[in-house]
Amino acid sequence: MKSGLSSENKSGLLLVSPPFLTALVLLAGPLCMILLLSFWSQDFLTLDRTLTTANYVEAATDPLYGQLLARSLYIAAMVTLVTVLTAFPVAYFISFHVHPSRKSLWLFLITIPFWTSYLIRVFLWKVILGYNGVVNSGLVGLGLIDEPLSFILYNLNAVVITLAHAFAPFAILPIFVALEKIDRSLLEASQDLGESKLRTFFRVTLPLAMPGVVAAVLIVFIPVIGDYITPRLVGGPGGLMIANMIQTQFLKLNNAPMGAALAVTAMLSVTIISLLFVWLNRRYLRGR
Repeated sequence: MKSGLSSENKSGLLLVSPPFLTALVLLAGPLCMILLLSFWSQDFLTLDRTLTTANYVEAATDPLYGQLLARSLYIAAMVTLVTVLTAFPVAYFISFHVHPSRKSLWLFLITIPFWTSYLIRVFLWKVILGYNGVVNSGLVGLGLIDEPLSFILYNLNAVVITLAHAFAPFAILPIFVALEKIDRSLLEASQDLGESKLRTFFRVTLPLAMPGVVAAVLIVFIPVIGDYITPRLVGGPGGLMIANMIQTQFLKLNNAPMGAALAVTAMLSVTIISLLFVWLNRRYLRGR
């Protein structure tokens, strides 16, 4: 029996080893290099490998970096909120009101935005939200406004709208999967016991769907922090995020250690907020 278990363990380790080594080399390796680089310093093309915390001190004391990080977290939170709030009704409708034979078609339609390049989608939103774009032209043509709106492009609003559309499928799919796993008999039992449909939703459906909601929040929140294309194209000067500064440090200022320190700071901030959110969600579910 022991030899059999040992053989199974060896087979399991043999199967797991290639993806584990791949993840170690391609993910953990670069992260460790970025962490080490953040403790170095650079004077244009000269890289000093003497360990120092000067980059982190500058990142903590310079108000520009703090402002960009705070703005990035705010934009990520708003994008996550808008995306999840709009994705949940779509996922709920597909799960509870679409015939099982047509659910695959609906999910297929949701993935259509992935057929085009992310960059093209951002440019399309730039055209839609522009001063003479589709939205403004339509509102002026209908007589709802006298002059084009200027607050929907080259600011935070444009960044939130564009990113919320881009990440919508990532939020819909995990919520849909969680809703599909809910035993419908539990909902019927709740209503048989006198609960209304609204109270059944908040007391049964929503708590059971929370794993999908948590997954959607993390899937959207984490990558939004690192987005720099959308803020650059539709955000304007007031919509730039911490990723744009990291790009500037690496590619324009030739200060890779400072860019690495900002990247590590952003990753730590996202990690702390994500863990706090998961902890609060667990407390909420236990309280139910």
